[in-house]
Amino acid sequence: MPKQKTHSASKKRFKVTGTGKVMRSQAFKKHILTKKSTKRKRNLRKSVEVAATNLHTIKQMIPYK
Repeated sequence: MPKQKTHSASKKRFKVTGTGKVMRSQAFKKHILTKKSTKRKRNLRKSVEVAATNLHTIKQMIPYK
């Protein structure tokens, strides 16, 4: 069976933890930051776990990560 190709965009966006959880960065942190509070921007820095509904699809896109 041939090797699977890793999805190039996905390998830049997702990280897999040691326990196997898939982490992603949060949206709404790139621009229009003046109206957002400091607390909101600080909380958006943190990575969050990928939703269970998308997990299977993402794991297929990054098979060797």
